[in-house]
Amino acid sequence: MKNRVIIASIGLALLLGGSAVLPLKMSAQDAASEAAKRKVRTRVTPEYPALAKQMNVTGKVKIEATVAADGHVVNTRVVGGSPLLVNAALDALKKWHFEPGPKETTEIVEFAFSGQE
Repeated sequence: MKNRVIIASIGLALLLGGSAVLPLKMSAQDAASEAAKRKVRTRVTPEYPALAKQMNVTGKVKIEATVAADGHVVNTRVVGGSPLLVNAALDALKKWHFEPGPKETTEIVEFAFSGQE
């Protein structure tokens, strides 16, 4: 009986010790992905759509952009946001230019429309 308690305690310690290590690995991956982000060379601010302004629509639009090696945006995909705000964000993002890189990358860009534009 005493051996079972010791084995259970060791198993629990290993289980809890292993879960304490996992977040460290995940944060190291997050730090690596942050370092891989490309800097924006030319940024264009989206125009607040008139209809969205009339309706007091605010919020964020999140877009995934494929950036060519030379830094221009070659493709976009909407991840989320109000349909009234999406087109303005897409139009602006397509005019952005990023720092050149060794290969094509995917960047996530978020625009915030607060109603004060």
